[in-house]
Amino acid sequence: MSDNGINRRRLLVAGALTGAAGAAGAVTLHDGERGADPRTYSGTMPWRGGAADAPPIAEGGTGYTFFNALEQAFLEPALDRLIPPDPAGPSATQANVHIFIDRQLAGPYGRGDHYFLGGPWPKGVAEQGYQSRLSPAQVYRLTIPAIEGHVRGAYNGKLFKDLAVEDQDKVLKSLESGDAKLDSADGKMFFTMFLQNAMEGYFSDPIYGGNKDMGAWKMIGFPGAHYDYREWVGRHNERVPYPPVSIKGRPGWSET
Repeated sequence: MSDNGINRRRLLVAGALTGAAGAAGAVTLHDGERGADPRTYSGTMPWRGGAADAPPIAEGGTGYTFFNALEQAFLEPALDRLIPPDPAGPSATQANVHIFIDRQLAGPYGRGDHYFLGGPWPKGVAEQGYQSRLSPAQVYRLTIPAIEGHVRGAYNGKLFKDLAVEDQDKVLKSLESGDAKLDSADGKMFFTMFLQNAMEGYFSDPIYGGNKDMGAWKMIGFPGAHYDYREWVGRHNERVPYPPVSIKGRPGWSET
């Protein structure tokens, strides 16, 4: 593993420790359309204080629900450049991050149910959050073919998956910086979303389809969804000796 890969992994771990892990996308509340019930999302989803949605069970499947073949061919190698394999922990695809993102885009997050997507759409600043008319699923569907078109033009007709890893990194860095000029797509916005979704899938509870076998949690020493940590509240800088456990439990557990 190169120093670049190690630094990349450290960056991702730091992101997890500062709250990057979790279900994809932030919930944005708004007043809805004029005349609509203000306690709704997009005027459609009832809102109740103190209530939470039950998490969708996405783990276990290995096939794609949202991504087509062209998108899959970009997704997997791109994810493994963001989170490469390393002795310390699994790569993105080894941790099933691609499955996590697929399931998220096929559901409410992909549809943008928790975003306000109505106009107007002036160009905003970073502090204003998501400022697009497109749902996350539409962003992926529009941008990946545009990236492949950019790659074909710059690398003699090759697809992203066929590039050397050094060239794959160059493409991803050009998206991150905004230097890649794509036809009818915002590469920088896509990269920001893609990286965020990758971190979420890597460190989220396995119930959402990623973090296979809790490999990312084992890597950072996070014990997961144990029911009681009261004895550890005042014990700082000590490693919790419990093995990680998902919301659904862990292999070997049974309901009693």
